Amino acid sequence: MARRRRIKSLYYITHVDNLPSILRRGILSHELVETQGIQFSKIYDADIVSGRQARIAPDGNSLWAFANLYFQPRNPMLYRVIHEKGKDEVAILGVKPQVLDFPGVFVSTGNAASYLSSIIPVEEGVKIITGEMWNVIMNDWWREEDGSKRKIMAECLVPGRVPPDYIHTVYVASRQTADQVRGLLRDVAPKIAVVPEPPMFFQPRRLYRMTATLSLVDGDMFFSQMQTLTISVNVVGVMGKGLASRAKYQFPDVYVFYQDLCRRKVLRMGRPCLYKREVPLDQQLAAGPSLLPDLNSNKWFLLFPTKRHWRERSDIHGIEQGLQWIRDNYQSEGIQSLALPALGCGLGRLDWRDVGPLMCSYLSDLAIQVAIYLPQESKVAPEHLRREFLLSHSGERT
Repeated sequence: MARRRRIKSLYYITHVDNLPSILRRGILSHELVETQGIQFSKIYDADIVSGRQARIAPDGNSLWAFANLYFQPRNPMLYRVIHEKGKDEVAILGVKPQVLDFPGVFVSTGNAASYLSSIIPVEEGVKIITGEMWNVIMNDWWREEDGSKRKIMAECLVPGRVPPDYIHTVYVASRQTADQVRGLLRDVAPKIAVVPEPPMFFQPRRLYRMTATLSLVDGDMFFSQMQTLTISVNVVGVMGKGLASRAKYQFPDVYVFYQDLCRRKVLRMGRPCLYKREVPLDQQLAAGPSLLPDLNSNKWFLLFPTKRHWRERSDIHGIEQGLQWIRDNYQSEGIQSLALPALGCGLGRLDWRDVGPLMCSYLSDLAIQVAIYLPQESKVAPEHLRREFLLSHSGERT
């Protein structure tokens, strides 16, 4: 029971236009939707839907006979849906975990349509989900190679229908969409909570526009839509903590490239190196084989030295030299848009009050879109996010 308390909610992904119907009838299985002739706005393509019909649960019923809920909505299926439909057309319904007590419920240990996932009775399934799989399901990232892309889409399969009174919250990607949904539901479910939750939809928590091309972002840089992502590194080949450690796990090829640079002593302070990765990142993140034509084709990585040795503090003078390298070389290198962390802050022990104005000074007038991701280790004071503070020295570069 202690582990089961980890499950605070279950989640259902749908089109915003379907909300009035769902909050009247409940979340229905695809089978019930078809037999009752209910019109709805689709978010999944025909291949995904038909593939689920072919998978049979232990009770002999097709997956079409179940309403499917996720333990973690921030998953490859949501990523695909958002990029195919647009974030403002998608809603996530929070469902009370008491549906796990319904008769005939099953749990899948991954995407239920995959034959690599087991479909098992709820008691055994909950033990696995809240035990050995919990860290995978609650992670912010997934990969095909280790099975986490499949596992993070573990499902609760509810026979037939989830009644509407088990839906506790409607989550959307923005305040504007929340206002739209409240209007849509005014006569159907006026008391339902409609909550804008951008991070759940792979969106920044907040964005501060500094100039026409420069923004400050409070969010997860690895889900940035910028073409090039910047990774802070040392020059001795160690990716031990922070963003570098995350990059090492998520992009092993970047780590191999980085180590090779360090072995050959190519990477040095003031001289970032660009890895022009040819593997489409968005295709790796999205569920299913279909092409997502609106997404960036490839994601590049700029390895930016902020310190010589991993034990040292970050070197603000070396960072300034690296920023000058970006100004001098971004166009010739083919960088089309750029995301950077707050260089040297956090584990590098530099202060945003020093780093922020320096970065804005060098990056505020580039001819591409640039996003600086704010430090996550500590909160930045509001006065240090203002244009007058960050851009006051923009004409004083050496």
